[in-house]
Amino acid sequence: MTGTDVQKEAEDSGPSGYAAARLRLLTEETRSGPPRRAALAELTDDWLTGLFAAGAEGLRGASLVAVGGYGRGELSPRSDLDLLLLHDGSDAKAVAALADRLWYPVWDLGLDLDHSVRTPVEARKTAGEDLKVQLGLLDARHIAGDLGLTAGLRTAVLADWRNQAPKRLPELQELCAERAERQGELQYLLEPDLKEARGGLRDATALRAVAASWLADAPREGLADARRRLLDVRDALHLATGRATDRLALQEQDQVAAELGLLDADTLLRQVYEAARLVSYASDVTWREVGRVLRSRAVRPRLRAMLGGGKPVTERSPLAEGVVEQDGEVVLARAARPERDPVLPLRAAAAAAQAGLPLSLHAVRRMAAAARPVPTPWPAEAREQLVTLLGSGRPTVEVWEALEVEGLITRLLPDWERVRCRPQRNAVHLWTVDRHLIETAVQASEFTRRVSRPDLLLVAALLHDIGKGWPGDHSVAGEIIAKDVAARIGFDRHEVTVVATLVRHHLLLVETATRRDLEDPATVRSVAEAVGSQGTLELLHALTEADALATGPAAWSSWRGSLVADLVKRVSAVLAGDAPDDPEEGAPTAEQERLALEAAATGSPVLALRAQTEPPAGQEPPAGQEPSGDPEPLGVELLIAVPDQPGVLPAVAGVLAMHRLTVRTAELRSLTLPDGVDGSVLLLDWRVAAEYGSLPQAARLRADLVRALDGSLDIAGRLAERDAAYPRRRGVVAPAARVSVHPAASRLATVIEVRSQDAPGLLFRIGRALDDAGVQVRSAHVSTLGANAVDAFYVTGPEGAPLPGDEAASVARKLEETLRG
Repeated sequence: MTGTDVQKEAEDSGPSGYAAARLRLLTEETRSGPPRRAALAELTDDWLTGLFAAGAEGLRGASLVAVGGYGRGELSPRSDLDLLLLHDGSDAKAVAALADRLWYPVWDLGLDLDHSVRTPVEARKTAGEDLKVQLGLLDARHIAGDLGLTAGLRTAVLADWRNQAPKRLPELQELCAERAERQGELQYLLEPDLKEARGGLRDATALRAVAASWLADAPREGLADARRRLLDVRDALHLATGRATDRLALQEQDQVAAELGLLDADTLLRQVYEAARLVSYASDVTWREVGRVLRSRAVRPRLRAMLGGGKPVTERSPLAEGVVEQDGEVVLARAARPERDPVLPLRAAAAAAQAGLPLSLHAVRRMAAAARPVPTPWPAEAREQLVTLLGSGRPTVEVWEALEVEGLITRLLPDWERVRCRPQRNAVHLWTVDRHLIETAVQASEFTRRVSRPDLLLVAALLHDIGKGWPGDHSVAGEIIAKDVAARIGFDRHEVTVVATLVRHHLLLVETATRRDLEDPATVRSVAEAVGSQGTLELLHALTEADALATGPAAWSSWRGSLVADLVKRVSAVLAGDAPDDPEEGAPTAEQERLALEAAATGSPVLALRAQTEPPAGQEPPAGQEPSGDPEPLGVELLIAVPDQPGVLPAVAGVLAMHRLTVRTAELRSLTLPDGVDGSVLLLDWRVAAEYGSLPQAARLRADLVRALDGSLDIAGRLAERDAAYPRRRGVVAPAARVSVHPAASRLATVIEVRSQDAPGLLFRIGRALDDAGVQVRSAHVSTLGANAVDAFYVTGPEGAPLPGDEAASVARKLEETLRG
């Protein structure tokens, strides 16, 4: 039977004919999705038109109007009918009789009905008082009766909505936020409400309302498909349960999946999560745009008055190379060229997360469309930007999701595709696998001061459950994947081994601590053998806690924490024989010796800048990459030789900070000069990068360094002036700096370690604080790992001996106070 035959049956047979035609339509296997919803709406329209015609004979000035989901022509099998009987008020008695002729047949069939009888004036008044009524009327559609009456109401309601948008849209946003608070996030719930949860059908309808206001619009790409997918699932849910329900309960998921022709319930949930994630992201972008437009409207008249009617200038504040802030979002600089800068997406994401700002939709889409693949293995900057992004705390989540929606994450990390939107059927877990991995990185960012390699901790947090997309033990599969990913993003062989070990054994500590006898030496020895070193144990302890905290409140407690800490203490005692040796100091290179001799002869600093364009020793060029006549620099090495004198470290660090040079790694040591050459020389071998733009000339750096050493250049004053003129945005609230003393790390000096958030001038502040404390820096080993600085300083007293314990503790305490002040 064709669709026309079904409609004719409904018209000829009255309510029973409509019921039979409706049942036949819903059981047709050849029709589903949007065609079935549209056909059901059309069938219902025809039936109601017949009822209206029979009951409205001789009545003028009345019409029947579908609103809400029915108005959009989207009738699911058990959807209620949202109907408005509109009239001009001329014959109230006849209208009441018509209403009875319409509503009772609907009730007799057991259909849910949401109905009202109003004049256009009453309808507009009610809409002005009740936002939900107004939203329903935005989708008003004529069914029967006076078409002019319906058209007039539609025109008036849309005009009211657009005129009142500055007031009503914030009200709608608050309504959506309250609903999300009650119902949760659709993209993470095991038993989600397809309509009410955040990212569900209500939010999709709200986006339509925003678009109708002409004030802002949602990003449309993929949105209609996501909405269709959620409606298809709801249709299947209604057919499977025979009820008007929007909650996708666990016991019904297999049946719903089968109804949709899907493999299993996990495949169903994954599709639901993907759709909800897109709706949620579109909502975030849209409400951000609404806020921007409303703020702009509020400020524009005042600005125009101040500027004499001229066009206000948009402020753009630089955040990183090729990345600026504009109107509360992170956008690309005008000179940015994503097609030539493969690291730009990571740099922009890291800058946005560090500043606590969202990434502009336009910027993300431009990078997704134009950015070249990152070379394999990744250059150092790409790896550092990834670590910075992962270590930015809570803002990482929003930025990561923006990249993921546009496909940039799976392009950077192809293995991510297997865990993306993957459900976890475990009541302990709050999140899907991919979101859990990001939440673990967020938690791990709080522990970066507890470990000497925060970069390895953050990457291991990102990868620890990456094997859940594969058959078998996810820890074993994850170890293999983690090795590949860590090597691809540029870690060396030892670092790759550490990351793989962390992923393989990320459950080892908590499972051993809670299930084994810690008094048995064999238990502790087995853990020590698996971990292998103190450094890995330190990282595994932090990862264990971050993983548990990111799982949910039931996964971690003070009791579990104390058991794990006790196990770590026992394992550490077994590994205690691995005490660090004194730092190795190899023979200087020919260039280092030349600079040192020149500095000793002239009594002033000398320096050399050298771009590193060759890959590290033993590293193959990226597969498929053509050799270039103008290779991109991998970094810039800065060599400085300075006659030994107080204040060298803060002077050099301060000059670099003045010139906006970021220090990635730094080594400072005293060189022994050849026989016959008087004096001693300090050699600084650093890798630096320009914060913005290009590097300054070596001559300028040297001139400023000479002035800094003789006291004629007030570095502290200059840096303070710049910070006052260009205050940095307060984005991520980083963990407080931690300064510790390692008395057993060296026999010749006291080792003071600083773990802190990297910032312009940080090394200058540390160097000046050590100078003020009257200690001499015998050598320094500085590394910047993403946004984290991990610096070790080998210091002695004026006589060249290690500091007494109480004096070392005092220096560390004062340095920590300086960095926290």
